[in-house]
Amino acid sequence: MKKLIALLLALVMVFALAACGPKTPTVEPGPASNPGTNPSEPAGDQPSEPVDDQPTGTVQGVTDTEILVGNTAATTGAFASIGVPFNAGLEAALKAYNDAGGFEGKTIRLIHYDDGFDAAQGMTYTKTLAETDKVFALVGHFGTNTVGATLDYVKGLGIPTVYAVTGISALYQEGATGKDACVMSVQPIYDAEGRVLLARAVAATDDNIGLGGKKIGVISTTDDAGEGILAGIKRQAQEGSFDITYQEVQADATDYSAAVNVLKNAGCDVVIAAMNQPPLVTTVNAMRDANFNAKVITSYVSASAVTLGQLVADGSITADRPVYTTAWLDVTTEEGMADYMAFAGVMAAWEAENGVAPEDTYVLNSYAMAGYVAGMTFIHGLNQLTAQGGELTWENYIAAMESAPLHVPMGGELSFANGDRLGITALALNTVSLAPDEATGFYTLVSVSPIMSLDDVWAHVG
Repeated sequence: MKKLIALLLALVMVFALAACGPKTPTVEPGPASNPGTNPSEPAGDQPSEPVDDQPTGTVQGVTDTEILVGNTAATTGAFASIGVPFNAGLEAALKAYNDAGGFEGKTIRLIHYDDGFDAAQGMTYTKTLAETDKVFALVGHFGTNTVGATLDYVKGLGIPTVYAVTGISALYQEGATGKDACVMSVQPIYDAEGRVLLARAVAATDDNIGLGGKKIGVISTTDDAGEGILAGIKRQAQEGSFDITYQEVQADATDYSAAVNVLKNAGCDVVIAAMNQPPLVTTVNAMRDANFNAKVITSYVSASAVTLGQLVADGSITADRPVYTTAWLDVTTEEGMADYMAFAGVMAAWEAENGVAPEDTYVLNSYAMAGYVAGMTFIHGLNQLTAQGGELTWENYIAAMESAPLHVPMGGELSFANGDRLGITALALNTVSLAPDEATGFYTLVSVSPIMSLDDVWAHVG
């Protein structure tokens, strides 16, 4: 069990999920195609303009026997190794719900088109889903390119859009109203994570909740990730009075020594690295070369035992210069492991029905877990609507999602109340081992603090 937990920790701490640029990802092997999807070419004409304002009580894609939902996740090309298992996990969650009776006897059917992680294709297929297939909701709206290109369109429609598979800042909304409230993200949004990073940086060290920083340095890249996280840091800084020194760097630069030396000379004891993996490596190496010892905290997208372990081996991460990352899923707790076992059972049932070979199982695939979370998030709204006895319309569904917090499987709680669309802000804190595991020879991620809400962390800020 200990080895299983360690393996799962390495998988579920990351969940970057195509939030960055289009580089080829590497994940576990799986089936070559997703047997649960529709043909990749849409039928019918693609209207070029969004549908006009919808009347109150909008409903489409609902019959006496089924509820249609859709997505355009990339299932070929460089991102197939994300999109295929993601859709498999989504299908598995929907199958379990359907097998249990569905929504008032209606089963959920996923219509999927493969956009190849291309924004133009994503727009075309999103319009097809909404206007030709007339799906009730978009579930697992996939990837930075498609989400960014279609966000204004789906808001114009007001179609429920559940779990956008990216963390771009455009998703972040405090107090969304009207049709803007139709987009309900789950995985961390850069801006919201920036708020959590500052909270963890300055919170007291009691019970490892925070890093106890007194003088905070922020080094941020001038790209989507850096600018979004930086905006979140500045937003959260409004809640108190803090000594913060800011430095911005180019994401593709190879030398951050000037910015690092500014933070060193300012006496910063905690550095927030607002950036993705490659710039983080450049930052921590520059701190090593400058003999700048301070705690570093960064985004969950860099929670890689391979990347961080190499920094340990290079002498960039040390006991005096530790690196911490956030995490939005955690199976090290009893509840987290119970959630994982539920996922594993559902995933195995779907694989058995679809003829997936045991060696190709997705039960340890982080992207399949994310798809499962997307499915369970959509189902949460249906369950709330069932409890309330309301009619299934777009407006009622969104109101139901806002009516009660969602327990994210293997994660914390997420609330959509009052129009907040922040993505999950209940994050854990972890670090990397300073020596390889004796049994495996690999560096491992180590849990420092369990998943805590932003409010709970902030309560420990002096």
